[in-house]
Amino acid sequence: MHINRRIFALGVAALGLSGCTSTVASGPARAKAVTSDLRPVSNSAYSAWVRGFYPRAKAKGISASTLRAAFRNTGYLPGVVKRDRNQTEFKHTLEDYLSIAASDERVRKGRAAFARHRGTLNSLESKYGVDAEIIAAIWGLESFFGERRGDVSVISATSTLAFDGRRGSFFEKQLIAALQIIQNGDIPASRMTGSWAGAMGHTQFIPTSYQAFAVDFTGDGRHDIWSDDPTDALASTAAYLQRNGWTRGVRWGAETSSSGGNVIQPQAGGPKFTVTGNFRAIKRYNNSDAYAIGVGHLADRIGGGGPLRTSFPPDKNGLTKDNRIALQKRLTANGFDTDGADGVLGPNSEKAIRAYQASRGLAATGTPSLELLRSLN
Repeated sequence: MHINRRIFALGVAALGLSGCTSTVASGPARAKAVTSDLRPVSNSAYSAWVRGFYPRAKAKGISASTLRAAFRNTGYLPGVVKRDRNQTEFKHTLEDYLSIAASDERVRKGRAAFARHRGTLNSLESKYGVDAEIIAAIWGLESFFGERRGDVSVISATSTLAFDGRRGSFFEKQLIAALQIIQNGDIPASRMTGSWAGAMGHTQFIPTSYQAFAVDFTGDGRHDIWSDDPTDALASTAAYLQRNGWTRGVRWGAETSSSGGNVIQPQAGGPKFTVTGNFRAIKRYNNSDAYAIGVGHLADRIGGGGPLRTSFPPDKNGLTKDNRIALQKRLTANGFDTDGADGVLGPNSEKAIRAYQASRGLAATGTPSLELLRSLN
């Protein structure tokens, strides 16, 4: 099974069919300033669209004062359109996906986050019936346990995508919902930030999912999924899964060596998994087998479980994951930085390979190989 960037995400939020996100926030997590193409720029056509949108918003009950506050210091974001149109540029395997979804760093941070919030997570499991480790795993995949919640204005993002028109009606609905959330007092407009696609908070709810499932578990009168305290966000995720078919006391699935009913093998030659109805409940959060396996496997690892027992086969270029990691390390050591060595050969690794090939007078194809690896000894 190949997974395109809409699902794989590599730190870029994309919308799943559930109405939540399919983000896998990539590591290592580190603070980043908003990139220049995610800052508002002047666009006369966008401004005209906003003026035309105001009457439609008012017809939905949005006040003039809410509109003024919401659109203050916001605007057209060219980087949002760019990311929306380029989501299928790179393809990755389940092995690649799990290399990031259940990386050593994510497992380590997940166990630490679980220990810090054990009381809250156990209370949520008791109330909603959703395994505490599953809630923590979704938190880890969606925002790296709160470290990557997004700092893009949700009003700017959703209005830009509504104006752009490719999914205009969907994002206008999200924009209306975001304005209603502001008007209801859950979050000031200036603090309503999220991913480039408008997903918000620790577990990356889009505005309509927030309206349907957000929970005030702290009892402070606000459904605050943005706070540094993740309680309401984690409770909202538990409520989402419960209301989408989660069965108390049933596992998501497990790695298996057998075949038959409820057994899937997403990547040829790779591990097989038995799955349950709770696997399908996770897919309501993001309609992807890879995502649901990522959540389940990360949850198992957070709970003390080990890596998958079955190895994945070599990739189409004859490289195992260990080969790919070695290639990344050797390229970087030779001055061709791959920006990490996780075995996932994405655009940074391809750029490094091209640069190395060019330096040796070779055709700069960017294609990895065992021969290339041996040449870097």
